[in-house]
Order: sequence, then structure tokens, then C-alpha cells
Amino acid sequence: MKYNAEIDVLKDLSTCMVRSAEVSDAAELIEYFKKVSSQSRNLVQEADEIDLTLEQEKEFISSKLNSDKDLMLVACIDGKIIGTCSVNRVSKHSRFSHRCSVGIAIFKEYCGLGIGTLLMQKALKAAKEYGFEQVELEVVSNNKPAIMLYEKCGFNTYGERPYGMKYADGTYANEILMVKML
Repeated sequence: MKYNAEIDVLKDLSTCMVRSAEVSDAAELIEYFKKVSSQSRNLVQEADEIDLTLEQEKEFISSKLNSDKDLMLVACIDGKIIGTCSVNRVSKHSRFSHRCSVGIAIFKEYCGLGIGTLLMQKALKAAKEYGFEQVELEVVSNNKPAIMLYEKCGFNTYGERPYGMKYADGTYANEILMVKML
């Protein structure tokens, strides 16, 4: 799905543009995901697991742009991608057509400026416009800032997945399962 670009003012009074990811962003997004994954143990991939080719990333972005239900947003400051947020249908089966999932990541140095709230609000608005009734996400149980963001946006905890994430060093983290009705 295509999202029209919007410019918002952040807490530090800088501006942030939120727009759909474009095919031309593919190379930058591959590097972005490698960097953001290396900055946080809260994301699903280790940085060295990101091995998409440029062509694969272009195809992925194109599939989002051509979808009637999926969306990939990018947050840009000074023309540089510093955050992403995606909305994805849970399944193409009709019994699950009311549900979507959301995922978000922001470069560490840009956390605390309100970008997470901005991205989440835009993603939730788009999800509602796409006809979804329920938004779901998983979050690492010790990621307190993210949990606070999600609660502020109206998400409620409905469960916990013990040992849901296993890190390269052999340690584990539980995942909190959250949901919001639109």
C-alpha cells in the first residue's frame, strides 16, 4: 500500500518525514536493517542474518507497495532513513482477515524523540483504513520503553511466550504478546 509523505515536528523541534518505502530505498534499507539489528537485542534478527540481495529487497518493497493490506513506512530525517514500521496481514485466509501485525524499529540515536509514537499512530490509522479490526505484536519482555509506547498507543498484554527468543550467546528472553482492537 502506498502512504503519502507527511512531515511532522519532533520533540527536539527537528522534522521527520514519514512515507512509504520506495524501491529506490532498497540498498539503504538493507544497510539500515543491518545497523539497527546490531544495535538491539530486541529485534528478530541478528545483523549477520540479514543477507537479502538488492533485487530481493526491491521485490519485497514492491510487494508492499502493490499490496492492498500490507504497508512499510520509513521515517526520514535529513533524507536518511532512521526508522521503519510495517503493517502486515496475519493471513490471507478470510477467518483471519480482521487481524494484522505491526513491527517497528528505530536507530538507537533517534530514540526518545517521539518517532516511535509517530510511526505507530500512522500505522494504526492505516490499519484501520485498510479494514483491520485487531492489531497484534510481540515485544521482548525487558524492552520497557517499547512496552510503554505500545501501552500508550492502546495495546494490552494478552500473554507471554517463555523463552521466545534465543540469542547468539545462548541466553533467552521472553516475549510479551500484545493486542489492540481498532
